[in-house]
Amino acid sequence: MDKIKLLQARRQQLLDAGKVIREEISNLVDKDSFVELSAFSFSESEFYPDKAEGEGVVCGFATINDYPYYIVAQNNQVLSGGISKANCDKISKCLEQAEKNGAPVIYMLSTLGVRVGEGVNVLEGIAALLAKASALKGVVPQYLVVNGEVYGQVALLSGICDFTFFIDKKSVLATTSPLVITASAGENAPKEKIGGAEAFAHAQLATIVVNNLGEVKGKIAELSEILSVGVVDCDDLNRSVNSLNTKVNTKNLLSVFDKNSVIELGAGYAEQVKCVLARLGGISVAAVIFDGDEGVELCACKARKLKDFARLASNYALPYITFVNTLGIKATKEAADSPVIKELADYIAVLGTLDTAKISVVTGKAIGLGYTVFAAKNMGYDFTYAFANAKIALFDSVQGAEIELAGSGAANGKKLAEKYADENSDPVNAAKGGYIDNIIEPAFVRQYLIASLQMLVK
Repeated sequence: MDKIKLLQARRQQLLDAGKVIREEISNLVDKDSFVELSAFSFSESEFYPDKAEGEGVVCGFATINDYPYYIVAQNNQVLSGGISKANCDKISKCLEQAEKNGAPVIYMLSTLGVRVGEGVNVLEGIAALLAKASALKGVVPQYLVVNGEVYGQVALLSGICDFTFFIDKKSVLATTSPLVITASAGENAPKEKIGGAEAFAHAQLATIVVNNLGEVKGKIAELSEILSVGVVDCDDLNRSVNSLNTKVNTKNLLSVFDKNSVIELGAGYAEQVKCVLARLGGISVAAVIFDGDEGVELCACKARKLKDFARLASNYALPYITFVNTLGIKATKEAADSPVIKELADYIAVLGTLDTAKISVVTGKAIGLGYTVFAAKNMGYDFTYAFANAKIALFDSVQGAEIELAGSGAANGKKLAEKYADENSDPVNAAKGGYIDNIIEPAFVRQYLIASLQMLVK
């Protein structure tokens, strides 16, 4: 028997069965850089007598812009990308190598669920896979691409990975088939309405929505550079943002960062809380911008988004900057009966794990809890700045104070009017107590932040 010819024949079988997924991998990584691992592993079942030849999932390593990644790609052309115990073992082995070599992982998922003939065996395999992926969180970056339809327990990887990409008009993700979900709800909604990117307004999973795999490649390269290369050359360190003197809004605040460096995460949900990774003076940072003209009121969804983003910054030791314009928790019955308090408490706990620079800039209002959590010195901020036209106070208005204090015997209208007049909510009063490091002209905030980062970042 000619073993070389036999190997070539078997290899050709693999290539034929995995032609589509290998083309997709090629579109994601540098040309001719993919090296496959465990190519010939496969599983057999009485339900599926034909050997899948390892093609339920393709694993290996490759580069993107010459930076190494491990790749896990499900092949929906074989048994609908069905998950088997052998598949899970193969993926777990790939994750072990990623951990050993300190390289990021990219999952390209496309599966209709488990291979039912394997029974409990496949459940044990999925458990091992999810546990291993969870253990990697914060150790190496994990990127998930919803590369088609993804149903079943493997969908939980989207909650573990640091970044999840949905491809517009292609990606659908759910733990149960959308047919089952719509049937139980007594409606006939298209699968995109159940598991597409727009369906995750509250689930907070669709981190970044793109048009194709080429965009995924570019975004992964940008994110990896921010996470792994702390400082690079940048544009003018002394550039001012004069538009901020005219209007303080999100568009002008984003101009504070180095040009073409901003990547927004989770743009499709809790939109008043903008979470971005960017560079400032060439330094990688994580930044939050409260996007509301009159101050953002917090709910559980916004607080959860803040918590998850702060945890990402903590995992990868990114300096954390908060542009504050918030009134605290929304004063509604719905907010009172929600997890908002628990989520904010968890956010405070995560802030305490941030062993890196923490800087707060009060750009608008920091009222009550909005100051306590996002600007107070005793919350651990290394530097706290305020724009000259910012407002820092216990209450947002005289009326607010009167309502809060009504019945306490302390609601003296004249005194309250004096205490909460605009001039007495000026940040100078907080600065007098040593709580604000400087009151600055908005146009020069970039210079202040860069100087602060250069002092704090090692």
